[in-house]
Amino acid sequence: MIVAGSPSKTRPPRPATRAIAALTAAALGLASFPARPQTGANAGIPMIRDAEIEQLLRDYTAPIFRAAGLTDQNVRVVIIDDKSFNAFVMDAHRIFVNVGALMQSTTPNQMIGVLAHESGHIVGGHLSKIRQELANVQTAALIGMLLGVGAIVAGARSGSTDMGNVGIAAISAPQALGINRLLAYQRAQEESADRAGVRFLTMTGQSAKGMYDTFKRFADELAFSAQGVNPYFQNHPMPQERMAALTELVKTPYWAKKDPPELQFRHDMMRAKLFGFTERPATVMAHYPTTDTSLPARYARAISAYRFGDPRNAIAQIDGLLQAMPNNPYLYELKGQALLEGGHPADAIAPLRRAVQLVPSPALIQILLAQALVATNDTKSADEAISLLHTAIVKEPEVADAYTTLAMAYARKSDLAAADLASAQAAFARGDNKTARELAERAKQRFPIGSPGWVRADDIVAFNKNHKQNPLRIGQ
Repeated sequence: MIVAGSPSKTRPPRPATRAIAALTAAALGLASFPARPQTGANAGIPMIRDAEIEQLLRDYTAPIFRAAGLTDQNVRVVIIDDKSFNAFVMDAHRIFVNVGALMQSTTPNQMIGVLAHESGHIVGGHLSKIRQELANVQTAALIGMLLGVGAIVAGARSGSTDMGNVGIAAISAPQALGINRLLAYQRAQEESADRAGVRFLTMTGQSAKGMYDTFKRFADELAFSAQGVNPYFQNHPMPQERMAALTELVKTPYWAKKDPPELQFRHDMMRAKLFGFTERPATVMAHYPTTDTSLPARYARAISAYRFGDPRNAIAQIDGLLQAMPNNPYLYELKGQALLEGGHPADAIAPLRRAVQLVPSPALIQILLAQALVATNDTKSADEAISLLHTAIVKEPEVADAYTTLAMAYARKSDLAAADLASAQAAFARGDNKTARELAERAKQRFPIGSPGWVRADDIVAFNKNHKQNPLRIGQ
């Protein structure tokens, strides 16, 4: 938040003040790019976690990552709770995709094209290179500022306005040149990522049509607003230039290749799920009216009913879907979640157990099953919950809900030291380092000195003091 002073008490800035303020603002703006998430489970980033959608995205990216040589780099796709169409990278290990991009992509190939483009940024090392370019821009701006301020001071002493103007130009010229240089560098990176993305799609025998269609839609939307815009002030290529280049790039033997029907079905189910969970019932019904009897439409309506309508009706709709798809683990997960949140944790256990058995990557559903077990208030169930959570945390070390549930399970067993440690880990995963440290200090007092629990608690305290390696990943 910027707090402005009262106009009556604020003197108009002198030319040197205006120039330095402009440079400072530019430097701060540049320094904030690219942003980094807060420590501890990407705290501050509005993420969505879902086993079904994440598995689909893993299946989308697996061949792309193999072609790009990223298989051993542990790159994962992170879903951002934002309705705009966007995808981006912030480091060499994560591709961020907005919910809006998933909901607006009507075919798997469109989403795969976007992921291939972002993979091109990672392979090209664009994040590290742009940080270096940013450092060069800031260095040039700083030198220009020092030279300019010297000229302004000299002009003030001599009474020469010309010297002062020279000083202001010396400040602003490197700044403008540096920004133009940075933007040109970003435009080149976008073009490079386009080429790399098409190459990865071709290597995996996939069409580049989805990438082309996605960028063509953006180009059409920007065509009018881009009229009269200085192309050198853009961080992406101009729409017409980008599409002209892509038109040549995408002419591969696989242009007309369609997505497999089963993959298209999973994509449709994913979009229906996002509509059901993120939109109001009226919006869901507009997209998936009752006249639409397809399985994705029924999926969206069942989710919406569970979130906003009659729980019994929702369970009946989910059971109807299970009759059509008896081996779909995510329908069992949905039924268990609906029962758990509807106040029937004991009834939720069976469908969640079935989901864990069927799903390829069960960690997130194991956490949900543990929540149902703990919610039954059965001490014996707490032991199973603790075992499930420790298994899940190995795969998902930064899910705050896992540690919160673990704390409750240990509390059921009156293990207060372990409960305090789990609570500290939950706070850390949420990004609340102050609370994490306080709880970890208390846990240290309850554990024997040097024991594994004491060491883990001490790691959290040490991180808060010294910002060492993320303690949630130590010993996992």
